Amino acid sequence: MDMAETAGVGDDRARVRTALGTTGYDPTGDEPMGLLTDLYEITMAEGFWRTGRLDTQACFTSFFRENPFGGGYTLVCGTAQVAEMVERFRYSREDVEYLRTLSAPGGGPLFSGEFLDWLVDWRPTMDIDAIQEGELAFPREPLVRVTGPIIDCVLIEAPLLNLVNFQSLVATKTARVCLAAGGRGVAEFGLRRAQGVDGGMSVARASYVGGCSSTSNVLAGRHYGIPVSGTHAHSWVMAFPDELSAFRAYAEVSPNNCTLLVDTYDAIEGVRNAITVGKEMEARGQRLAGIRIDSGDLASLSRRARAMLDEAGLTYVKIVLSNDLDENLIESLIGQGAQVDAFGVGTKLATCAPQPYLAGVYKMCAKRLPGQDWQPIMKMSEQVYKRTIPGVQDVRRFYDGQGSPVADMICSQDFPSDVAARIVDPLDSMLTFDLPAGGGRSLLRPLVRHGHGVEGFFDGVEGSRQRARASLGSLDCAYRRLLNPNVYPVGIEQSLSELRQRMISEVRGSAATPTWR
Repeated sequence: MDMAETAGVGDDRARVRTALGTTGYDPTGDEPMGLLTDLYEITMAEGFWRTGRLDTQACFTSFFRENPFGGGYTLVCGTAQVAEMVERFRYSREDVEYLRTLSAPGGGPLFSGEFLDWLVDWRPTMDIDAIQEGELAFPREPLVRVTGPIIDCVLIEAPLLNLVNFQSLVATKTARVCLAAGGRGVAEFGLRRAQGVDGGMSVARASYVGGCSSTSNVLAGRHYGIPVSGTHAHSWVMAFPDELSAFRAYAEVSPNNCTLLVDTYDAIEGVRNAITVGKEMEARGQRLAGIRIDSGDLASLSRRARAMLDEAGLTYVKIVLSNDLDENLIESLIGQGAQVDAFGVGTKLATCAPQPYLAGVYKMCAKRLPGQDWQPIMKMSEQVYKRTIPGVQDVRRFYDGQGSPVADMICSQDFPSDVAARIVDPLDSMLTFDLPAGGGRSLLRPLVRHGHGVEGFFDGVEGSRQRARASLGSLDCAYRRLLNPNVYPVGIEQSLSELRQRMISEVRGSAATPTWR
């Protein structure tokens, strides 16, 4: 290998190390993350710096406008990693030297030297409140609220959305898959189809929070402390003279983790060979753990396999089904009477098919100068659904006597909790919902204070997983069902809704041209 080739390999390895470090799951890493943002965030930061707006305070919220997959809820994930991102969000001298090399389209340096010198010593000092991982969220309510210097708020927009949007999408997809599985185990093994190394790690983490029992990703298992699982591939069978000898060899080398993949050549013949090996294991005082079917008519094959195993006295042997499964296929298989104990789900979970994104956004909703009150602001639009909600917001959840959520209220942060309230639909002011006094629970919890993570927000991946299970279990099945779920009531507190409508009317009244013709 010549020097050029060696340099290329080194560069690739460095890129992998950088990817691992900047996505929050390298336990020894402390790489600055300031460059993990969109360029326009840094150009705006310099603009605020040059126009003397260092003291301007802002409030931003991140939210989404529609639940993914046509579903009735979204499962929050990724918020716990925001604190680590903020603590590592800074610019090294090497980062700044890179920024010095960037040229403006009109000629000359993109950034001034004075701003870049200032940026080296800058550290974020914002406060962040967020919904905990494993909680349910619904359209337009704030998942994350960021308050602090406007430069701080602007610079972290892209990485914050990256962490929360994708992991919430994966956790929601997983929850749907596990709901369809009806309590049967679901193993995630989508690493090979995930979008990059960091995508594979995020999928493993978020899918465990969302309900998967294990992952095939060993690196994720190590870093996140989640269970790992796996059997063998078709190549194991094809490496031996015949299927039976391959099964026997696997049982010999892995007697305590022996699940045999039976469809390399012919699934029914594979089941027969698995039965032969299972009986041989019994004679040695061992047990065949299971068989896996990865192709063909899974419902029919699983029924035949179950009958064959039971007839042979191997009633304890589990049947695992895989092959491009998702929640709809799993629901169909169970409806067809498939005999299945667990599922392996990879591609469609890791890629979140058929909707590979959660369209979460990050919008400014208030501003102030030091010592002054917050001034509510909002983004207007001729598209009604894109109009934002003004002010420093909170979101509160109300429950019935059995502990099931019945409605969420988006309100001002200082809205009293001891008064009855009416909420108004964000898109139709004629739709209202009355709420009792004192029954709401604020979902936003302190995550970052003055740029540093707050203890108690994150209680481990296992804690997030248990919270997700409880949240989903308490939600009425009318909102959980896969097809045509009911719309969960989320509204704006009436006085805040009236403020929003006044602001819209004022803009319309001052417009040079009418909105409608």
